[in-house]
Amino acid sequence: MKYLIVGAKGQLGQELQHLLSDQHVEFVAFDANEMDITNREQVFETLKSINPDVVLDAAAYTAVDAAEDEGKEINWLVNAEGTKNLADAVAKIDAVLVYVSTDYVFDGMKDGEYLESDVTYPMNEYGKAKLAGEDAVINSGAKAYIVRTSWVFGEYGNNFVFTMQKLAKKLHKLTVVDDQLGRPTWTKTLAQFMMHLIRVEADYGIYHLSNDGQATWYEFAKEILKDEDVVVEPVTSNAFPQKAYRPKRSVMSLEKSKKTGFPIPTWQDSLKMFLRK
Repeated sequence: MKYLIVGAKGQLGQELQHLLSDQHVEFVAFDANEMDITNREQVFETLKSINPDVVLDAAAYTAVDAAEDEGKEINWLVNAEGTKNLADAVAKIDAVLVYVSTDYVFDGMKDGEYLESDVTYPMNEYGKAKLAGEDAVINSGAKAYIVRTSWVFGEYGNNFVFTMQKLAKKLHKLTVVDDQLGRPTWTKTLAQFMMHLIRVEADYGIYHLSNDGQATWYEFAKEILKDEDVVVEPVTSNAFPQKAYRPKRSVMSLEKSKKTGFPIPTWQDSLKMFLRK
């Protein structure tokens, strides 16, 4: 099988390349300079030329706060229109698409865990555009997996773990938000799950994938810095006003993904393995 990775230079795109290389899987990886997913004609021509069996879509505009104003147009262009172009092209060549979406398609008001079948209600522009991307994938008729994830960290790019480590080197005390609850996700776990869906030929549709367990940003930070000489104190979201709305309780159910036979490690174990690297 031949794979095409879209969004090659991103955090997940780089993780996928290393995973496929380790597994000796044939793949081509493109970043925006090599294939602009907002250019519909270019997308169709490129996919027709390469003719991949599977397209792993890790391309996204992820500047959540900027998406509320100065980045609003590019947010919709990439996350909605770009996804539609890719999904339509995948459908035309009869390949399989794995599209990565977000927990931000929910409003974060539910007391329990969000199921894949729950009604979506995004509260910021990023979530709205990613949901439009989901709809585009479904409406394309492509054979597709939509994988919603959250709180992503990994080796290849800026993320919360690296931010906390950098701040801990400069400051003796950090304050971190303690009233937003979610599930951290290691890019390695996410990449492995994407490949797992293809390998086991799971039913097409929507899946939720993060590491197991849940935490607030404060609890996540405490675990990241537990061996560092720094004080970490909890604060409310009011201490850090942001342009974009953040869900207060963004915990997605992992049961459907577990039923595919994929072993999901806890976020603590994944973080420990990541920090060892």
